[in-house]
This record gives sequence, C-alpha cells and structure tokens, in this order.
Amino acid sequence: MATTMSRKLHSFRYICRSLYHHQHTAPSLRRLHGLPSLRPQSPQPFQPDKFVGRIGVQSVSVALHRQLCTSAAAPTANTTGKQVDEEKGSGDGGTGSGDSNQSSGQQAKFFRGSPVSWLSFLLLILTGAGIVFYYDNEKKRHIQVINDNSNAVKQGPSAGQAAIGGPFNLVNHDGKSVTEKDFLGKWTIVYFGFTHCPDICPDELQKLAAAIDKIKKKVGLEIVPLFISVDPERDNVEQVREYVKEFHPNLIGLTGSPDEVKKAARAYRVYYMKTEEEDSDYLVDHSIIMYLMDPNMQFVKFYGKNHDVDSLTDGVIQEIHQYIKARAQ
Repeated sequence: MATTMSRKLHSFRYICRSLYHHQHTAPSLRRLHGLPSLRPQSPQPFQPDKFVGRIGVQSVSVALHRQLCTSAAAPTANTTGKQVDEEKGSGDGGTGSGDSNQSSGQQAKFFRGSPVSWLSFLLLILTGAGIVFYYDNEKKRHIQVINDNSNAVKQGPSAGQAAIGGPFNLVNHDGKSVTEKDFLGKWTIVYFGFTHCPDICPDELQKLAAAIDKIKKKVGLEIVPLFISVDPERDNVEQVREYVKEFHPNLIGLTGSPDEVKKAARAYRVYYMKTEEEDSDYLVDHSIIMYLMDPNMQFVKFYGKNHDVDSLTDGVIQEIHQYIKARAQ
C-alpha cells in the first residue's frame, strides 16, 4: 500500500511540473520563433498550491485520472478491491469523479468479459423449461395412446375361442360316474384342487361359494360349482364327499383314476405336480384358476386368485349378460 501511494505521489508531482514547465516556457518559445506572446509572464518560483489554484481543480483531475488509468493497465494492477476503496477514500473531492468513472468502467468490463451474460442465462433457462414441457406432453400423449389402444383391443370382437375344456370321465362324491355331458344346459364354474390343501383351496372354495349365492340373489340364476381333485391317490370318493360338504351344499366333488384326472387337467390346461414326499404326507402344486363354462360346456372366461367375491360375482354376471345378448342377435 505504501509503495502504491508513493508511486501515485510521484506521478502527481511529475504532472504538476510538466504543466508548470509548459506554462512558463511557452512564451519564450513563441518569442524565439517570432510569434506574438499571448500573455507575457515573468518566471516565478514553483509553488504547488498557487499553481493548483491557477490551473484549476478540473485540469489536475483530468491529468490525474489519465495517469491512474495508465497505472491500472500496467502489470501492477492486480490490487484487491479493498485497496481500491482505500485509495478512493484517501483522495479529495476533485478525484471522486475520476474514481467513479474508473469503477463503472471496471464493472462494464466485467459484464462484457464474463463467459455467461444475463441474457444468455435467461435463454438457457427458457430453453430447458421448453424441453421439459415438451417431454412431459409427449410422455402423456404416449401413455394416452397406449390406453386407447388397450381399450380398443378389449372392445374388439373375439378372434376365436380358447382351447380350454373338453370331455372327461370321472366319479362324483356319491360314487356315480359322470362326464361333461351331465352338466349341459347349466352354467358351471370348475376349480381344480385337492382336499389336503392347507389354505389356498379352502379360501378359493369359500370365495366360490359366496359368489354363486350372490349371483343367485342378484339375477336369479343358479351356477353349478364343480371341484375336481388333482390328488387321486389320497382323494377317494368318501374323502371328497366329506370335503365338499364343508363349503356349499351344491358343490360337486369329482375324482377318479390318475389317468382320468390327468386327462381332465390337460383338457383345461391345468398344471399340477407333487412336492417332496415324506411317506404319505405331501402337497400338490397346482394352478389356482376358476373356469366359467357356458351351458354348452364351452369355455367363457377364467378368474385367478386376484379376484375377490365381488369382482368374481360381477364378472360372471357380466359374461352371462353378454352371452344372452349375443344369442338374441
């Protein structure tokens, strides 16, 4: 800081002496060249205070401002903002105008030289917002197209009938041999399971029993519930009879030989397989599906474990109404 002040003071003295020399030597030069003197003056000793008063504060300010700008452009211009403020505070009232111009010039240079201007930053924000808005609209439009296409597929005509169902020859829980023809003329819901099932089969059969009661109450139509065992080794006629009585009086239980059971399961596309055996205690892994069959014992629709009593009831009623409407046309 002391070095800077010393340099400024030296520059100020140099400017004052240069102006003083120009003022007092100019008349002599004019007389040497034969030019008339504008204002003859006699040499006087250099007095800085009076000299400043004569030439005016404005001339000194302009000269000092030029000198300061020249010094700021030199390599020694890496002074901190605090030093610049201190230099401004140490000057008199005449130098305030020059310092203000220098500060505004530095600010202008800062904004001109910055890598990102306010305008470009604003344009960047607007561009980003536009891209996000466009992407969001395109995403919503794509989802809407998918939903529309899905609805169109659901509402379209059937391309054919699924190859589910077929002839079978089994024994009911009363020991009577029955086939699929014994159920013609009635709406039937078929479920494959086994009597030693710990939880899934009882839950599904309870749901089936509640649904057929609701269907009868709503539309006055009786649905025949049909249970087919996939464990013929343990599910004999007596075992099946005791089992179906626990769920609904109209529930019909069917069993048979392993070959006949396999044939019926294959016709309905049902998967089943024994798990690890420990003597006679084992479980059977099988498909958990209910099949709705029309009065011709033709497949209409299947219902999985995800359907509750209400959805199963409403689904069956809807399919029956559509069936009757299609027959009327």
